[in-house]
Amino acid sequence: MNIILLLIPISLVLLGVGIWAFFWAVNHAQFDDLDTPSLTPLSEDRPAAPDAEEP
Repeated sequence: MNIILLLIPISLVLLGVGIWAFFWAVNHAQFDDLDTPSLTPLSEDRPAAPDAEEP
C-alpha cells in the first residue's frame, strides 16, 4: 500500500512532462505540415550528373 504513495506523484510528474512536451511541439511548429513528409519517399531522385569519361 505504501507503493501507491510513490506511484501517484511519479505518474503526475510524467503527465506534466507529457503535457509540456505536447505544448512545446505545438509552439515549435512540429504539427504544421503533416502531408509533405509522407510524400517525400515517393518523389523521384534527381538525375545524376553525366560523367566526363562517358562517350
